[in-house]
Amino acid sequence: MDIYRTFLAIIISFVILIGYQYFFVGFGPVEDSAQNSAAQTEVAPVETASRERKTEIATGTPRQTFQSEAAKSMVRPDREARTVLVETDLYTASLSEDGGSIQSFILKDYKETSDENSPGMQMVKVDGTEGFPLEFSWGSVAPAATFYDAGGSEVSFQGNSGTLSMKGQGNGLEIIRDFTFSTDSYLIKLNVSVKNVSGGVLQGAAALHQSNTPFRETGIESQFLFFGPAYYMNETLTEVDSDDYEKGPLTVNGQMNWAAYEGTYFISAFLPRDGSATSLTMSSFGEDGVKMQLNSALDTLQPGEVKVYTYELFLGPKKLDILKSVGSNLHKAVNFGWFDVIAQPTLFLLNFFHGIVKNYGIAIILVTILFKAIFWPITQKGLKSMKNMQKLQPKMAKLKEKYKGDPAKMNQEVMNLYKTYKVNPLGGCMPMVLQIPVFFALYKVLLMCIELRHAPFMLWITDLSSPDRLYIGVDIPYVGGIPVLTLLMGASMFLQQKMTPTTADPTQAKIMLFLPVLFTFMFINFASGLVLYWFVNNLLAILQQYMINRQNKV
Repeated sequence: MDIYRTFLAIIISFVILIGYQYFFVGFGPVEDSAQNSAAQTEVAPVETASRERKTEIATGTPRQTFQSEAAKSMVRPDREARTVLVETDLYTASLSEDGGSIQSFILKDYKETSDENSPGMQMVKVDGTEGFPLEFSWGSVAPAATFYDAGGSEVSFQGNSGTLSMKGQGNGLEIIRDFTFSTDSYLIKLNVSVKNVSGGVLQGAAALHQSNTPFRETGIESQFLFFGPAYYMNETLTEVDSDDYEKGPLTVNGQMNWAAYEGTYFISAFLPRDGSATSLTMSSFGEDGVKMQLNSALDTLQPGEVKVYTYELFLGPKKLDILKSVGSNLHKAVNFGWFDVIAQPTLFLLNFFHGIVKNYGIAIILVTILFKAIFWPITQKGLKSMKNMQKLQPKMAKLKEKYKGDPAKMNQEVMNLYKTYKVNPLGGCMPMVLQIPVFFALYKVLLMCIELRHAPFMLWITDLSSPDRLYIGVDIPYVGGIPVLTLLMGASMFLQQKMTPTTADPTQAKIMLFLPVLFTFMFINFASGLVLYWFVNNLLAILQQYMINRQNKV
């Protein structure tokens, strides 16, 4: 029975390790983006990326081939495209007349890095070679071919709402894009009016486009958590694996609540509001780039007829309360998976304690203490069971010696011994098994919640979403600085193992003592918020074991 319990403990540990990697799967250079400082109504010359795209069209590069002959028939004024800058409390956006797309979208409340002088988080990580987010096409009119004249329009804010109208014309169509911005929301409303100004009947399907490359968020989460295209349809979230569209375009059919490009902490989503979107097409470009195209059904426009397509656009943080306010189940993008029922209350508690102490590191400690208190009774029972098992070892040794030639009789007598002293041989393992769902839920919250991104704790730990490192002026191979908190965690785990009662023989005990070393190496590049949780949990376990050892001296 001793060896079974030892192997069970090892198996549970590896279930945690393997399960962790299974449930937190994903991928991950951040380009510095200087924040625009222009006024919200200013109209300025378009940036370099747009000029490069115009050159591509004129010289007949592969981009020209993609746009087809429709590009030649679009009306373009004899001047350079301009950029409209939109300034709100939350972001600074740049919209180009060339394609009517968003070429820059900088979040004010979130930085690219944790450096003090870091620019705001840039949500548009493409250079325009493969298009920009929110280009629109209809029928044979390719997205980048249309020139949208902003005219004398300005983004005029009345209250907390501002509008921008851009008009494109050619190829028998007049396309008007009306944007509505809010000073206190990341949500942008877009109405696209398509009018047949030709003398004949036109057929085509509307499509809203966006091109994305990874936000390149730092930390262990960039390796183990999902990023890429996702959509929500039929009450189901689908996170699309890159293998599904790398070899060719992938199209999924159906009316979806939203389609988006996701990172760990940020999301660029479009939400069709008129029910006309019927499919989503995804394809790859470059190393990690993804093109997404939200398609509507085929429409027929009689001469003079107008068709209006309505969307909402969200470019911002994956913060649960913000996403819930948007509706359309966009909050499902924060995917806690099987552990949602535990993870959401955990996140609530984390934010609740932060509201009191104003420090997420302390909030993690308080949540850990609360969870430990909830599980204290069953853990206490399990530890006492292990202690009682240790007391029975001399009697069990005698039974094994007495019945060593009769295994069946020996097992029977051992079970009778357990019944006599009311000891459950698995009692020490059951509390650990019961806590595994909570373990995964808390881990997932600490990995995914944007609240910990660039959140300081104390001393050298200035970012709870990054590995802890104390830099001493010497570059240590592999780790750079000293992972002080991780080493303390490993030491606490070793002390906990030494204090925990065991019925294993010396060889098995040495194997168990190897686990702290394994966990220390595994945690060395984990976010410091996760290491802090594990360290505090170990300290509480040591305290509980110390109290039991004092009450049950052998």
